[in-house]
Amino acid sequence: MSDVLELVEARLRTTLGEPDARAAVTFLGTDRIEVLRFTGGGPDGDLVRYVTLGMSDRPMTDPTAVLADPLRGPRAELVLSVKAGRADTAKVLRPLAVLAASPQVEGVIVAPGASLDVGEPLWPGAPFTSVLVAEPGGLVADLELDEPLDPVRFLPLLPMTPNEAAWKRVHGAEALRERWLTSGTDLRDPLRTGVALT
Repeated sequence: MSDVLELVEARLRTTLGEPDARAAVTFLGTDRIEVLRFTGGGPDGDLVRYVTLGMSDRPMTDPTAVLADPLRGPRAELVLSVKAGRADTAKVLRPLAVLAASPQVEGVIVAPGASLDVGEPLWPGAPFTSVLVAEPGGLVADLELDEPLDPVRFLPLLPMTPNEAAWKRVHGAEALRERWLTSGTDLRDPLRTGVALT
């Protein structure tokens, strides 16, 4: 494990406690991605958090860049929070690893406001196949690294139904967040239905 990933895991343990499970996925031509599971989070202790570990080992680079900078560029890990015991969310490990590998595989830069689609339910029976990347800093603070490395940001993922994802493509991330807010949508409910969009 690289120095960056050791620091990331230390930050996660300090913030979320000890992980109670971890799984590793390796895709052809990419570095290993782990997903750590932390249970008992949230004010009522009823949340499960899944956090990727490995995406931040390399900076994300602009796919149009002729030469990738091995040091500079945004670094991130992904965080998904769901209510425990309502669905078989343990199967989300592979889709999360796929999303975390996308900067290496597809050359994309994952940033707040972006949509990421796995093309299949996030877990068995899930009404969601994609996620909205939210602003970092709420749950896990950015991890500053020594110069010239950019800090690691922990990006929350908000599951979207196909209708919500299509609506977001037309109206934008902020408009969808506004809909969720005005409807009182519980974005951590793994069984929630899509918000009214008309």
